Amino acid sequence: MALDFSTAGALFLFFVLVGVLNTLARAAGRSFALSGPEMVTIYIMMIVASAIPTCGWSEYLLPILTSPFYFATPENNWAELIHPHVPDWMVPQGDKVVKYFYEGLPEGMGIPWRAWIGPLLMWSAFAMALYLVMISTTVVLRRQWVENERLIFPLVQVPLEMVRDDGRSVLNPFFRDAVMWTGFSIPLVVGSLNALHGYFHFLPRVDLASTLPIFRRTTNLVLRVSFPMIGFSYLINLDVAFGIWFFNLLAKVQEGAFNVLGITSTERLGIYSIPTSPILAHQKMGAMIVLVLFGLWVGRRHLKDVLRKAIRNAPEVDDSGEVMSYRAALICAVGGLVFCGLWLRASGLPLPIVPLLLLTALVLFVGVTRIVVEGGVAAARAPMAAPDFVVSGVGCPSLGPAGLTALAFTYVWVADIRTFIMASCANGLKLSEEIRARNRRPLFWAIWASIVVSLVGSVWMILRLSYKYGGINLNPWFFGGGALAPFDYIASKLNAPTPAHLGGWLSTGIGAGIMALLMLARHRFLWWPLHPLGFPIGGIWVVDQISFSVFLAWLLKALVLKYGGPRLYRRTRPFFLGLILGQFTTAGMWLIVDFLTGMTDNAIFFQL
Repeated sequence: MALDFSTAGALFLFFVLVGVLNTLARAAGRSFALSGPEMVTIYIMMIVASAIPTCGWSEYLLPILTSPFYFATPENNWAELIHPHVPDWMVPQGDKVVKYFYEGLPEGMGIPWRAWIGPLLMWSAFAMALYLVMISTTVVLRRQWVENERLIFPLVQVPLEMVRDDGRSVLNPFFRDAVMWTGFSIPLVVGSLNALHGYFHFLPRVDLASTLPIFRRTTNLVLRVSFPMIGFSYLINLDVAFGIWFFNLLAKVQEGAFNVLGITSTERLGIYSIPTSPILAHQKMGAMIVLVLFGLWVGRRHLKDVLRKAIRNAPEVDDSGEVMSYRAALICAVGGLVFCGLWLRASGLPLPIVPLLLLTALVLFVGVTRIVVEGGVAAARAPMAAPDFVVSGVGCPSLGPAGLTALAFTYVWVADIRTFIMASCANGLKLSEEIRARNRRPLFWAIWASIVVSLVGSVWMILRLSYKYGGINLNPWFFGGGALAPFDYIASKLNAPTPAHLGGWLSTGIGAGIMALLMLARHRFLWWPLHPLGFPIGGIWVVDQISFSVFLAWLLKALVLKYGGPRLYRRTRPFFLGLILGQFTTAGMWLIVDFLTGMTDNAIFFQL
């Protein structure tokens, strides 16, 4: 419920707040009800908080800090390869501290907070600096994306509709729309049937996913129906939706052709990149770099205004509508990057590599955020993990054992970026337009309050669960494969150091060149059918799971516009908003039911 950019848990709770509690409060008397700006502020805080507990930070932080010690064996030789290069201040000290984290505490023993408090404070300082950079960057880019380019921000359309009030009834118009409830009912029925199957096996389960083997069964097309993804994709422009599913299909064709023809790369990438095809991973990384650079070039006038306001306080540039002044945003961004750089240097990363890693991470954060807010891609991640790109680009000798070990720990925050603060803040600042106040600066502190609460709460809860039940009995990915992956990859590089991979640079250049041509064609020729937004994320396994749903939404919208025009589109739009809300409300409802009954693993039916 907090795994992807869709922030499903936040949307479910917001539905309970707005659709149920606030409606009852309004029925009792409008003075008891929350106003629109108050509800929007609450939702912004919730989506920001949702970006932290799982892939965004906490669920990777604690297992990665402990896994190189718990899973060290004579066979993998991590004790000799990795342990000598781990600074004491970065990880909890004590064999029993780590052992009990994975196996549970003996009866009557408390959580060893003394061993954890130091490392957690150090990592929290890094997180705060990183989040400050993300928030500041989003403030700088907000006007260009929201006002100048008028991006759609599909992921916030449901909450926007939920809070709009026409003053005619205690129920907002969104909840009086029968078309919306029709869409809502489909995932409600399907999801409930699948959930009930877990209790009563004689009830049928509706399987919404299948695969189609292609290219001599060397790869598969995933045919998965995702109700939320159909809903999000129905809201975006046709050319954007077409680009997403087309480039994903093209990546599958390229991967299959490589497999059949025997075109391979000797390079090994970590599992957070596209490990099945390093050539494809580098191509998409080059495309991501061009996407970000081209976006900055398009917004160069706005960025020049930001600099003028920050440096000379140009009166003609108005930043009063931002949650931070442009001057404060630039100071915080630069200061945060400097702090992160010093922290990484202290962790063992060589000084020349520090700016390369931070710049790569920033490109990926901005690029993925752009794809989320323009393309409505609720589940995605970068084509390459930043540490993999650095290792491939400069080679192991430039990093040394200490640098490679330090890179393994960066997987906490820049590898599996299926959700992160920048994307949530971008959606939140779009929502902030609904806060019609002269001064939006207090929203900055509301965002920070949600970050602090989420950081403290999620870390405390994961520690509590781990020491009570044992991490190895909890989520098998976060406490198993995901925690082992960084050190498996780095240990392979320590055992057999590789130089800079020239083939990787060549593939990156090819991908960058193709993306540049696509971007130029998009801006120069009105008839050009391919929107390049989908090219950087084509071939990523998460996008494989949603591509068929994007195709269905594109096809449905194309037919609606062709035969019914904009009027029919506006009439059908609530149906697809209902698909989104229905899926996440059903998921939240059954999560509560399962908690009360002791059922587990039902949530798998509700993932994107």
